[in-house]
Amino acid sequence: MELQVTSKNIEVTSSLRSLVEKKVGKLTRFLPTIREVKVELAHEKAKSPKQRFTAQITVNSNGVLLRGEEKAENLQTALDAVAEVMARQIKRYKEKRYDKGRGKSAVRQTDVIMPAPEPETTTIPDSVVKVKKFQVKPMPVAEAAEQMELLGHNFFLFINSETNKFNCLYRRDDGKYGLIETDLA
Repeated sequence: MELQVTSKNIEVTSSLRSLVEKKVGKLTRFLPTIREVKVELAHEKAKSPKQRFTAQITVNSNGVLLRGEEKAENLQTALDAVAEVMARQIKRYKEKRYDKGRGKSAVRQTDVIMPAPEPETTTIPDSVVKVKKFQVKPMPVAEAAEQMELLGHNFFLFINSETNKFNCLYRRDDGKYGLIETDLA
């Protein structure tokens, strides 16, 4: 398992790193297929003292992403809370996976090789403050909805396994889902 610890306005000491490793190590007991874990720790000025420290964990388990984020008045409390959130996320994921037929899903059965992206030479405008990259895998719309719920996001980009085109699934204000299908002009 690969562990990446990043921080903002916090120095990652060896004792803090060992605390993070201890908390993340407990997650592998619940889900032994974890490949990569990203832990982001932040200290921000906030009016409420209960919102000053943020701990976020993103787990990659064979292409399935699980994410949890918690805020607290100190870093250890935030880490404890986010570890509990991740344990619940893993339990929910395992229950859904078991209900689907003991781990069989279209994501793991489809091996589509995407061409390597060409390096971009364009510059990013100053108004873009964060860039994230992630692997996009073919999956049916139902699997994309499940992934979106597990991540706790309002939208999810994926390749539709039925059409082999990029799609964006999003949560509407009424609580239902919307799907944006792409088409080249």
